[in-house]
Amino acid sequence: MAALSCQFHSINYLNSQKLKTRTKHSIISCSSSQPMQSNIKVVINGAAKEIGRAAVLAVTNARGMEVAGAIDTHHVGEDIGQVCGMEEPLEIPILNDLTMVLGSISQSKATAVVVDFTDPSTVYDNVKQATAFGMKSVIYVPRIKSDTVAALSAFCDKASMGVLVAPTLSIGSILLQQAAISASFHYRNIEIVESKSNANDLPSADANQIANNLSNLGQIYNREDSSTDVLARGQVLGDGIRVHSLVLPGLPSSTTVHFSGLGEIYTIKHDITDVQCLMPGLLLAIRKVVRIKVPQLFQVYGLS
Repeated sequence: MAALSCQFHSINYLNSQKLKTRTKHSIISCSSSQPMQSNIKVVINGAAKEIGRAAVLAVTNARGMEVAGAIDTHHVGEDIGQVCGMEEPLEIPILNDLTMVLGSISQSKATAVVVDFTDPSTVYDNVKQATAFGMKSVIYVPRIKSDTVAALSAFCDKASMGVLVAPTLSIGSILLQQAAISASFHYRNIEIVESKSNANDLPSADANQIANNLSNLGQIYNREDSSTDVLARGQVLGDGIRVHSLVLPGLPSSTTVHFSGLGEIYTIKHDITDVQCLMPGLLLAIRKVVRIKVPQLFQVYGLS
């Protein structure tokens, strides 16, 4: 089971006022001891989607990285900055040819990462193209199948290139996963209740992942539940974990895990109200995949 942990690193910056008080000699000395490093070039595949537009803004404002390409089948030819509502254009047109963009960036010899928000059916070919140009990939594609992940893992071994598959980019979801695993050692009755605004992909990826994680611990849950075959009791996942999915237009994406023991109920809940919550995890994923030194596929909830 993948480690479920997050690591954050803080960096202190000199503000402009402090810089003004430095002598010319000290500024030159600082520059020579800390040479400038080039930004990570980030290509957003699926840039015109809601999450793609949020990613463009996040990468543009992030330290040490920049948007270098935007791929989509919508808004082709339009400036991605203007599509994202920026005050100034990025002078990066949306293109529908991934190979053309990767070929242009590869000539700069800069460190580059392709972020894939596309579709399960295209992920494998997209990674092959990125790898051909010496670029690593971060994949956040809901409904990606286990056989696709297995194929990517085999490809990584052959190509000596790392790929990060992120089942979630939400820090809150990661923390819920950690808490659920810890609680499962103390409770034997567990049910998951989730809500969504549409009926796609039920049970959700989060519910499936929680059930998978808890089922890998070698325990059987809800043993005393005698209504196993009653449909109203929800779908059984893994080792007896029940999932109930509530679908109503306008509902936020929510996951609640209920645990019960003698005389007590323990509940943990996570709500997603805006796609912006995925951006800190995305930036962590980009920085992590760049550090991969050996051919390996990371399928993680922890981005550590």
